[in-house]
Formats: sequence, C-alpha cells, structure tokens
Amino acid sequence: MGTLARVIFVHADGSQETHATACGETVMDCALDHGVRGIQAQCGGACICVTCHCYVAPTWFDRVSAAGTQELDMLEYAWERAPNSRLACQIVLEAALDGLVVHVPERQS
Repeated sequence: MGTLARVIFVHADGSQETHATACGETVMDCALDHGVRGIQAQCGGACICVTCHCYVAPTWFDRVSAAGTQELDMLEYAWERAPNSRLACQIVLEAALDGLVVHVPERQS
C-alpha cells in the first residue's frame, strides 16, 4: 500500500472525524470511502456539481493546489460560498497534506 494522508472532517455541529486514504486520491474519495455525512458527491468527481463543497481550514488553504477555472465556475452555485470554499473532488491528497482539515457545510446546494 502506498503512502496515506489523513483528512480531518469538521462538521457544522463541531464534531470531527479523521480518515486516511491513499495519496493520489481526492478528499471526496476519502469522504465517500468512509461515509462522511454531508459530502454527497452526486457527480462522482466530475466537477459538474457542488455536492462535495467544503471549506479548507485557513491554515491549510495555501497548501492545497489552486482551484481551476471549472471548479471556480461551479463554486458560484455553492451554498454559503466563502473565500476558502473548494470542491472536495478537486483536492488531490499528497503526503504534504497529511492532517488536512476541511469543514463540511451545514448543507449542500
């Protein structure tokens, strides 16, 4: 098995859960593999919906790759979009992101 990266999912009620997945997978993959509530991922990672919207913790935001044009366009439809909004399907995990903290919105669009 390859290198793993842990993702800490923080829910709107303050509860947290930590899960690990292989580097090269996305935050969305990690959420779906572990049944994280609030990450629906209806399009399966095709970046054509916003049901995997999340907020990257400010201390991590500059460490994840920048959002592309398609992601930024889709985020226009996200519920309560914020400057640190991202689509979990577009954040590819790598060893440097081990311990990444993402906040799950209260609801998805």
